Amino acid sequence: MAALPPTSRIRRAVLPVALGAGLTAVLAGCAADPDEGTNGVGKLSASAIEEKAQSAADAARSVRLAGTLVSKGGTYKLNMRLKQDGASGSVTTKNSTFELLRVGEALYLKADAGFWEPDDKPSGTPSGPAGEDADGDADGSDGDSDSDAADKLDDKYVKVPQDDPAYKQLRGFTDMDLLLDGLIGLHGDVVKGDRDKIGGLRTVKVKGGEDGEGGTLDVSLDGAPFPLQFARGGGAGVVVLSEWDKDFPLEEPAPGQTVDYGRQLPRT
Repeated sequence: MAALPPTSRIRRAVLPVALGAGLTAVLAGCAADPDEGTNGVGKLSASAIEEKAQSAADAARSVRLAGTLVSKGGTYKLNMRLKQDGASGSVTTKNSTFELLRVGEALYLKADAGFWEPDDKPSGTPSGPAGEDADGDADGSDGDSDSDAADKLDDKYVKVPQDDPAYKQLRGFTDMDLLLDGLIGLHGDVVKGDRDKIGGLRTVKVKGGEDGEGGTLDVSLDGAPFPLQFARGGGAGVVVLSEWDKDFPLEEPAPGQTVDYGRQLPRT
């Protein structure tokens, strides 16, 4: 085999080196800008990211909120679709699961018969507005009539009177502004955290305190800077926020789907 001319030998030796250097430069260029193709909020300060997320949430018309909240009153597992004029979804507590539907100020609760059984009710439950029990008896008798009443309420919507003590508590699970204000606010000095992915969307974390003791908020880097996940400080629950601005229908249940409870609702 004939020897290559000197220039050919030099070109042959230099070419792989040049290609390797070019590839390194390309990779270095990609790594230098993790925000390329994002909405740009990842370049902002932690407080500015939090403000952008809050503004996006305030302007949204609807959202799905799913996760667990831990409070002094107990642990609640929520799966709610929320918008300004109502909500629908489910709430699970230690002892029960029930559905909520709010259309305007009209609030409905639906649960199985077990939720309405006497053992789930506080003692001294007052009678209905006409002096009747849940089963319609005016004499205050219990026994089998309570079980019969529970069976009639099984999987039916019960309209919650606005003067019932349970109304305010239950309505709170359906109030979009109230839930978001209480869930996506960080406490302490905010710091920027790592990048992550929630539901396939890229996020940047903002933390309340270096260790997230004041909560950790994941803000979307794709599209609008919506909050996508919030981990409450002290292990007080994690909620995922999705389906931002995706509308959904809200209609009051048909008359055949509703039953009048006739007395104060059980505590949840």
